[in-house]
Parts: sequence; C-alpha cells; structure tokens
Amino acid sequence: MSRRGLLAAGGMVGVGALLSACGAEGKGAGGGAGGWSFKDDRGETVRADSVPKRIVGYAAAAAALHDLGIECVGVFGPVAYKDGTPTPQAGSLDVRKLTSLSGAVGGDFNVEKYAALKPDLLVSNVNQPPQLWAVPPETSEKIRGLAPSVGIITAKVSVLQSIRRYAALAESLGADLRAKKVTDAKARFERAAERLRRAAEAKKGLKVLAAAAQPDALSAGVPTAFPDTRYYAELGIEFIVPRNPGKDGFWEPVSWENANSYAADVILLDARPNNVPLAELARLKPTWNRLPAVKADQVVPWNNEAQSSYAGYAPLIEKLADAVEKAEKVT
Repeated sequence: MSRRGLLAAGGMVGVGALLSACGAEGKGAGGGAGGWSFKDDRGETVRADSVPKRIVGYAAAAAALHDLGIECVGVFGPVAYKDGTPTPQAGSLDVRKLTSLSGAVGGDFNVEKYAALKPDLLVSNVNQPPQLWAVPPETSEKIRGLAPSVGIITAKVSVLQSIRRYAALAESLGADLRAKKVTDAKARFERAAERLRRAAEAKKGLKVLAAAAQPDALSAGVPTAFPDTRYYAELGIEFIVPRNPGKDGFWEPVSWENANSYAADVILLDARPNNVPLAELARLKPTWNRLPAVKADQVVPWNNEAQSSYAGYAPLIEKLADAVEKAEKVT
C-alpha cells in the first residue's frame, strides 16, 4: 500500500497499528519499582517516583488526555469565553470543574495558582521546540521548577503523530487504550478519514484555503505547518500554499484590500478566540464579502488547536467531509 493509502485508510491497520504501538515505543513507562518516566518531543526524559496524578495541562492537551481517560486538575491557555462557553481548544472538557490558570480566553499564566495546585506534571503542546505552548518565557523557569513538564509536538507533523504521542503519554499515566470509548472514537475517526478521502477524490481541483481573520489582515495558512491540514492534504485535499509565509513558516498576512490574493473555493477559517469571529466579518470587513468562497457560502470553521485525540478530530473531519461533498468549484 502507498504511504497515502496507508494514511488515508488511517486504517484498520494503519492507525490501529499506531495506537497499539504506543506502549511499545519505549518512550513511556508506568509506575512501579522503577518509578515513572516519559521521553517527550523535546527529547527530554521526565521521571518521577510514581505515576503523576495531579496534572495541569494546556487546554487542548488537557482535552486530549480527557478523551483518553486521564483527568487534569488545572488548565491554562484559552479555556472559556467570558460567558463560560468553552473555547475550541477546550474541546470536550467540563471547564467548570477545572481550575484555570489563565484569564478569559487566555491571558497570563498564574504561577501562584499553579503552585497552589501542588502539580505533579505539566503538559503542553510544542509548536516551536523547545518552547511549551502558552507557558510564558519570562516565567517558564519558575514554572518548570514547580513540577516536571512534558511537551508534545503539534506543529509541522501529521495529526496522526500528535494523536499517537498523546496516546503514548496517556497510556504511561494509566489510560486503557483498549477501552470502548477509545476504540469507538478511533473507529469513527477512521470512517471520517475515509469519507474525506473519497470526497477529495470526487472533487479534484477544488481549492481550499486555510485562513485566519485578524483585524489588520487575512492570513493564509501554510498547510504543512498545521497537523490537521497536513493530514487532510495527505488524504487528497488540495490546499492553496502561500508564496511568502513568515519566517516561522505558519502564516502569510495579506491586507484586507488584497484579501482575494488567494481565491479559494472553500475557506477553512480559524475559529480561535484571538480572531475576528465569522459572524462579524461581513460587517467589519467589506472585502470579505467579495471572496468567491464567502459568496458561495463555502466557509468552514477551523479549529487548528483541537485536542490531539481520535475523539477530538473525528467530528471535525466529518464536518470538513460534509463541506467538501457539498462544495462547488467557484474560482
């Protein structure tokens, strides 16, 4: 089977092998006579005398662990809007039951509240190694002095890798990867991936733009920089690739006057709370209304910081597959 075919199937063999291999990688070990250890994606091996129980996680990291049966006592980063509604990053978390170390929709990391939780472990995504996402550099040394930390790469790799690594971490912390909740989520993910692969095959030539709407620019996303769009491209989705992304390799800002520089049939629009909400774009940015995908009502909310789990991504892939199946060529 080709690499694309293996990834597309996700498959009953491919993705299943990734899941079952988690415990065989030698990168995580449960508690016992030798204690607990885990080698993270920064290349750091974290050790403790016993399996960590009081875990604090970045919103999406905590949500990924939750989907696998591991609960956190605290979270940081964008967790809930001012009205209490969970952010996209929070996924399926019940944010009312968790201590947030950040203000509404993000904000600072409250080191004092973190210390009061008596953490055993801190877990976060890693987008630009070795920095832990949403851990402020100016206080990172103090934060890391309070408990060991684990970083999982969630940028410039396929979402399959991020899912596999969070599963490995969860298993080392005591999760049962053969639990029905987990295997059902994996099966749903596989069905969704196959559906998206078929939709992409049926709509060859359909151009998709991953984008973020900011007050001063419509930023075009580099598809290989984000784990989900990288995977969707492997399944056959044809993304528009920005010509001049920034040095970090994630985005190319385009002024609103030139918003149609990358005309797309479908727009995946960043739904995180630091962007202009889709509901307000038509009023605030007149050039938005002239984009072909917007006029055709072919805009799909994009959670590019979803929790790295089968349960987290399955419904997102289903929504994209639905949009691609219905979309028409408009450019």
